[in-house]
Amino acid sequence: MADKVSDFLLKRLSEWGIRRIFGYPGDGILGIMGALERHPDLFQFVQVRHEEMAAFMASGHAKFTGELGVCMATSGPGAIHLLNGLYDAKMDHQPVLAIVGQSARSALGGNYQQEVDLMNLFKDVAGEYVHTCTDAVQMRQLVDRACRIALAERTVTCIIMPKDVQDLDAVEKPPHKHNTVHTSAGYFYPYTIPSKEDLQRAADILNEGKKVAILIGAGAMDAGPEVTKVANLLGCGVAKALLGKAALPDDLPFVTGGLGLLGTTPSWNMMMNCDTLLMVGSSFPYSEFLPKEGQARGIQIDIDPRMVGIRYPMELNLIGDSVQTLRALIPLLHWKQDRSWREKIESDIRDWWKTVEARAKESADPINPEFVTWELSPRLPDKAILSADSGTTANWYGRTIKMRQGMKGSVSGSLASLGAAVPYAIAAKFAYPDRVPIALTGDGAFQMNGLNEMITVKKYWKEWSDPRLVFIVFNNQDLNQVTWEMRIEAGDPKLPMTQSIPDMPYAAYAESLGLRGIRVEKPEDVGRAIDEALSANCPTVIDVYTDPDVPTLPPHITFEEAKNYSTALLHMDPDEGGIIKESIKSLVEGILPGLGEKDK
Repeated sequence: MADKVSDFLLKRLSEWGIRRIFGYPGDGILGIMGALERHPDLFQFVQVRHEEMAAFMASGHAKFTGELGVCMATSGPGAIHLLNGLYDAKMDHQPVLAIVGQSARSALGGNYQQEVDLMNLFKDVAGEYVHTCTDAVQMRQLVDRACRIALAERTVTCIIMPKDVQDLDAVEKPPHKHNTVHTSAGYFYPYTIPSKEDLQRAADILNEGKKVAILIGAGAMDAGPEVTKVANLLGCGVAKALLGKAALPDDLPFVTGGLGLLGTTPSWNMMMNCDTLLMVGSSFPYSEFLPKEGQARGIQIDIDPRMVGIRYPMELNLIGDSVQTLRALIPLLHWKQDRSWREKIESDIRDWWKTVEARAKESADPINPEFVTWELSPRLPDKAILSADSGTTANWYGRTIKMRQGMKGSVSGSLASLGAAVPYAIAAKFAYPDRVPIALTGDGAFQMNGLNEMITVKKYWKEWSDPRLVFIVFNNQDLNQVTWEMRIEAGDPKLPMTQSIPDMPYAAYAESLGLRGIRVEKPEDVGRAIDEALSANCPTVIDVYTDPDVPTLPPHITFEEAKNYSTALLHMDPDEGGIIKESIKSLVEGILPGLGEKDK
């Protein structure tokens, strides 16, 4: 039988190295589903429970592998469901291709069932490239351009496939005539560095600085050795935006950890006292955690010229790949003889980890959530892959987990969407079946979409060479991050009608699916539960009952935030008693007082 357009679509994707498609079936993609059946050796089709999860998994796949993630959905409602996960990829600069069905060409414009203006719908999220295939001769160029643009621009692209076009006879080679486009497969990342003159200017600025601070993000994920050399030469510390947490191990003595609301006191102190800022591969958005304007000279390195000079008024913006640019910069840097700045940073870091340990080991009702990640961190297997959901779980992941060399980790960064941790972990398991992904998720996120994706885990886990996949649910029956934001940002008490969520037997639910379920209600059982999960012969859900009143305050709290916090308590927050108790403990451990004060 002659190939159809849908067959050629899959074959061309295969030429681009695509081996896995996350999706959900529907009659708008019947032709492509038939082609998947005819070519079972080309792809693994991962059937999710909801199209949003397919897009999140494609985004997670791109984040953890650096490859193009691909998701697929039917027309109308299926295509619409992809949007949140696609925006996650777009806003975190990940290459993802969405393939969606559409009504037949003859029905378009007729207000037909499930007919949606998909070109307009996807024009923002896939604005770099979204097109509809209206003729078989287009298929080759649409695939080639969608894949190449997604990889080159690190963004989302979309191909819309009307259902009748999928069954047309394929045209693998366009005719050699006017009005045809002739493309090829393949993309190789270019060697991109700034000019010699700009590199020397950057070196001069950094060599003149007495107190240099480095901030790295996801764009420095492959630049760990280079960042380390620069930090050692300049005698400085390195802070990490949350998406760059895995770029450098946390056991290095000069790594100050996270920055911002989920950051550390050493990072805050370094930023508030530095005289020179080097930002590499990060678009960290919170300017209040960066040096004040005029305090520090700034240099930014980024591959995307659209992303430089928008977070801090940089003196010099270097457009280039982080690894290549730093390698070219290193020979121009001088070893700083005065190591007092570095010594101060390292001292702050040592004190910080003592504070984290003391804070994590404080009692709570029933379990301190920070204690969970504290107990998890030293138990993490080599090359573990972590994901954390938006919410308070991101706080504990960002501050308490010590990344080691070879580990991976990610969150929904710029979009900060709830519900990304579970699909990220599942995508990681498909990409690395011999490694152990661990998802840290709140009960709100798990109820939102994680519960259903346990069915996806049930469907596929026996195919994995190492069956271990761990989901840790922080069960506090509260949408806790927003509750704390109400208190700190708005000065309002917790509103139970919007914030309280029902309890759910997550461990028992996992057991009902044939997975392992462990319920933890006492702190002394946390370590044992993690050990059991990491030695299990199947995926595991750990249901940990945690205290919602443990404060998730930033490393430096402003007067305005403190005033709002007090106002919330004066308004008789329903959890007032527990909040006061836990906050006093944090005060005792040195979390809240003026640790970010200027050096005397």
